[in-house]
Amino acid sequence: MDLVTLLLSVIVILFLANAIKNQGNSKNFPPGPKPLPIIGNVLMMDMSKPYKTFMELSKTYGPVFSVHMGTIKTVVLCGYDTVKDALINHADVFSDRPHAPVIAKYSGNNGVIFSNGDNWKVMRRFTLSTLRDYGMGKRTIEDKITEEAKCLVKKLKSYEGKPFDNLTSINAAVANIIVAILLSHRFDYEDPTILKLLAIVNSNVRLLGSPWIRLYNSFPLLMDWLPGPHRTMFGNIREFKKFVIATFTKQKKELDVNDQRNLIDAFLAKQQEGKPESTEYYHNENLTVLVGNLFSAGMETTSTSLRWGLLLMIKYPEIQQKVHDEIDRVIGSAQPQMEHRKQMPYTDAVIHEIQRFGDIAPNSVPHATSEDVTFRGYFIPKGTILIPLLHSILRDKAYFEKPDEFYPEHFLDSKGNFQKNEAFVPFSIGKRSCAGETLAKMELFLFFTTLLQNFTFHPVPGAKLDLTPALGSTNSPQPFEICAIPRT
Repeated sequence: MDLVTLLLSVIVILFLANAIKNQGNSKNFPPGPKPLPIIGNVLMMDMSKPYKTFMELSKTYGPVFSVHMGTIKTVVLCGYDTVKDALINHADVFSDRPHAPVIAKYSGNNGVIFSNGDNWKVMRRFTLSTLRDYGMGKRTIEDKITEEAKCLVKKLKSYEGKPFDNLTSINAAVANIIVAILLSHRFDYEDPTILKLLAIVNSNVRLLGSPWIRLYNSFPLLMDWLPGPHRTMFGNIREFKKFVIATFTKQKKELDVNDQRNLIDAFLAKQQEGKPESTEYYHNENLTVLVGNLFSAGMETTSTSLRWGLLLMIKYPEIQQKVHDEIDRVIGSAQPQMEHRKQMPYTDAVIHEIQRFGDIAPNSVPHATSEDVTFRGYFIPKGTILIPLLHSILRDKAYFEKPDEFYPEHFLDSKGNFQKNEAFVPFSIGKRSCAGETLAKMELFLFFTTLLQNFTFHPVPGAKLDLTPALGSTNSPQPFEICAIPRT
């Protein structure tokens, strides 16, 4: 037997052994479609938009059901009541992250998004405290956002009402806010460095949602042998890491622990404290992954929400006009500030509805059980992957009157006052909810109101406005051009 044949035989045996192990039904495991050997339920899945398949399956199997992604058992949770029960009432059991081969290859148990255990607790605590220290929720960062919004207005005015693709300028404007917190820096929108970083993040967000990457997570040993988009993604990660390492290496030489300027300085200062956790948690690999986590998350979801906002404003000009009217009445020509939000219920409702309808993270980030648990009558073993389906919450008919329509009245009472909706959870809920939620809300309000104060947005004549999300790990709009006409 030659070496190649031997290796292939070993791989097949391992796959079969793993399949038998994972596809043997645990007693009272959540119901679901019968899996095929090795490939599980892959053939019945919409691998580009799996949340669509999950929604259909929930009609048959209920709000707690299972699917097999290859040989890996996954439990899907649908609807606000079910997800809240899991992530709030059983938070300690449902707050781990699963092992994802495509992430683990370059992140390990580092950073804040995909890590577990004590490392996650230390990194989340550091992240939250440092974001607060460097402006999240404070006037200092509000001033940075308003200044950046002015720069974005200037950029859009340079197009003189002609059609343009808004992706790069909005990405760069939002990225500059998290860059200010991470590096105390601001990039011009045409700076090659920021353009390269944005291209890397946008490429990886798109690739992470591709069927190929989902197959990699199911069959990593096999996929490592094959060419494909996963190799592009790994190359992108290497490039991003080079930038981060070069940045904090430079900052380490300039560090003054008594004058910490940003999050990277704060992390480097922790390294020098000489405590046991300084070496155990505040090492360079954790810093590299953490900066990547915060840059990607801090740029992607907010900029995507803003782009959905512009697309929806040109799709529904009557709603855009109502926002204009409220801005004119409450703010006039003054610079929008967070204090205006309470006086602007309609605009606030529109921004919330943009996030709900845009449905940026339909699958959420997967969770995993930290121990065996019985949940809603089903036994779920330790280490089981869980998908709290945010799409099913933001489209929950029990909480939203017209779930499939863009309808700002979801967040208004009969008198036109803003009203909260507990099922509005675009940042998820529980211990793993987005650490930057406060910052993102501030960015969305200030950028959106500043843009609508200065421009009337129109579609390109003859353009078809497609609200179908593009392929990717997040739901972003299809590429579209827009015309920004200055308001006088």
